[in-house]
Amino acid sequence: MLAPRALRSWFCALSCWWLHTGTASRLKTPALPIQSEREPLPSKGLAGCSFGGRFYSLEETWHPDLGEPFGVMHCVQCHCEPQKSRRGKVSGKVNCRNIKQDCPNLECDDSVLLPGQCCRTCPKDSNDKKQTDSMLDSFEYFHEKGKEDDLHKSYNDRSYLSSEDTGFVESRTDFVALLTGVTDSWLPSSSGVARVRFSVTRTTLTFSVTYQRIGRPSKIAILDSDGTPAFEYKVPKGQADMICGVWKNLAKPFLRQLHSEQMRISMTTSTGRREEVEGKIIRHRALFAETFSSILTSEEENAGMGGIAMLTLSDSENNLHFILILQGLIRHKDREPVLVPIRVQLMYRQHVLREIRANITSNDPDFAEVLTDLNSRELFWLSRGQLEMAVATEGQDPRQISGFITGRKSCDTIQSVMSSGDALIPGKTGGVGSAIFNVHDNGTLDYQVQVAGLTSDVVGLTIELKPRRRNKRSILYDLTPEYSKATGQTVGSWSRLEARHIHMLLQNELFINVATAHNQEGELRGQIKALPYSGLEVPRDELPTPLAGHFVSPPVRTGASGHAWVSVDKQCHLHYEIIVAGLSKTDDVAVNAHLHGLAEIGELDDSNTNHKRLLTGFYGSQAQGVLKDMSVELLQHLDQGTAFIQVSTKMNPQGEIRGRVHVPNTCKFGAPAEVEEAEFDDLFLNDPEELKKDPNTCFFENQHHAHSSRWIPSYDKCFTCSCQ
Repeated sequence: MLAPRALRSWFCALSCWWLHTGTASRLKTPALPIQSEREPLPSKGLAGCSFGGRFYSLEETWHPDLGEPFGVMHCVQCHCEPQKSRRGKVSGKVNCRNIKQDCPNLECDDSVLLPGQCCRTCPKDSNDKKQTDSMLDSFEYFHEKGKEDDLHKSYNDRSYLSSEDTGFVESRTDFVALLTGVTDSWLPSSSGVARVRFSVTRTTLTFSVTYQRIGRPSKIAILDSDGTPAFEYKVPKGQADMICGVWKNLAKPFLRQLHSEQMRISMTTSTGRREEVEGKIIRHRALFAETFSSILTSEEENAGMGGIAMLTLSDSENNLHFILILQGLIRHKDREPVLVPIRVQLMYRQHVLREIRANITSNDPDFAEVLTDLNSRELFWLSRGQLEMAVATEGQDPRQISGFITGRKSCDTIQSVMSSGDALIPGKTGGVGSAIFNVHDNGTLDYQVQVAGLTSDVVGLTIELKPRRRNKRSILYDLTPEYSKATGQTVGSWSRLEARHIHMLLQNELFINVATAHNQEGELRGQIKALPYSGLEVPRDELPTPLAGHFVSPPVRTGASGHAWVSVDKQCHLHYEIIVAGLSKTDDVAVNAHLHGLAEIGELDDSNTNHKRLLTGFYGSQAQGVLKDMSVELLQHLDQGTAFIQVSTKMNPQGEIRGRVHVPNTCKFGAPAEVEEAEFDDLFLNDPEELKKDPNTCFFENQHHAHSSRWIPSYDKCFTCSCQ
């Protein structure tokens, strides 16, 4: 058992983070960047544990990060244990232990240590069957996944990893909720219906809300098992029909309630007649395969009923699989469940195309079925959002709900990073391509594409399928006519997207290829993937900053590339999201070291007064976060467009890919005043006794330092510390 106090002191000695009445943070000389500031500690009323500048909820576990050169100690696990005082007040106590002795004995001789793991594991058999038990068994979608057909091995197999293999998140769980009018409230029941899709990663919950027949909600509340609001979200004003939000730092008890389906969600409006809709948050096996969806509403006033349909196409045949979740349609007061006959119709302009009759139980009104062999007209109407699904009960007092079927909606961003390392014939050109897409309800695909650092002129820019065989690319759409050589960009819309291609786009099965005069098959290539919504304030609807080896000084011929969204909020905090692609796994025996990147931001000027900040260290393909305590100089460089973002790796520690960043901001007008005030305080508080009285000072190496002051610590002359 490791003593938390010893760990803390080691942590402080390594990272130069001391907490007193202020906070001392380590600054970088030009050779070594600073670590980004941690999230602020929550209010004192929230029970939990503070460790290493971070706050952890009760029952939460983590691996301590000791900073450079040790990094995260994956073989040490810390636990925030709840402690109750004599007065009944609950607090947290940190308990850390070495977990290496818990590693299992392995039967293989060629065990490997994967990045981010403590225990060695046996290599996975390449022929291991993919686990699909938790997926939607009735969807044919899964049965043919992973087949490589007769793809010739001279092409780059890394370009064709399935969406399960190339996901951006390490562990993501999806939930869904159907919200209908509250019937047991003193308010008249609403006819509104909403659908909320949730994604949980570690202790962060993001949600995407779509709604119909109700005004724009003003407040969203997530309720615990007792019906008490555990989280409230004030909806920003706007005209968009999609609401995106995030709940950070979920406590372990709420995570357990979420996974055991004990939580509910409520939405209320404040404009006009006050309305409220509510529903239960559940896990559903159809979420993974869903590519089309529909919200089903009633034309009745104060209906208090609705439904959602989750749909997907078969991979090999034109079969439309769907699952209905219904609420309020069946009104049965008896305790014993009964069978209720329903009629499901597929319609086009009030004309019935298909009809299914079935019985569902009153206590479990979910229904799954398949519409087989859709013809070309039905597929065309599906792609245009013109097919309508209607569900009605039969017998006495029939009730009906209906809605149009469109492509799946979410707050995720459909994007692609194109790299030479992911080209059909891999290369190392140092070039980059970046693209973002948006699918409308009528099947129109908006696209924005940019390329830079190419070895020769662009001769082809295409959206493609995985090639079936060598020298036989499967081109779907040619975007070349819209390409501008002057700007290196292609911006436009494609109005003839087929239903099959919408399905493939939302399943991460399409690619974008850039062919050049010197590389006719393609110099750059990237998989078009959905980037999960993160809750960061970054402009994902705009083209991101391209990151390429071509922009590094001096230029680096690498197969990697990337792009980054960057913004500065009203508090002058920097929000960033970085995606990289093409990092080679074969060029370095130490795979984990090569995939481990350092992202930093700095100024382009190579003078001795170089201002540079470490954003984060990361494994895999994504880095994101918020950088606070930005220097005035760096904010000015961002405003002037003379700043850069750079990703460094073991192979290229001086920078593997880089991009120039321009983020207009007004922080330079407010921040200097604080610096001048700090300089005045430095003169006024030179007296050590006066410094002790100032609540904004930092205590470090037995000395008090004024707010915003900087000094060289005694223990290492290569570092500069500052008090914030």
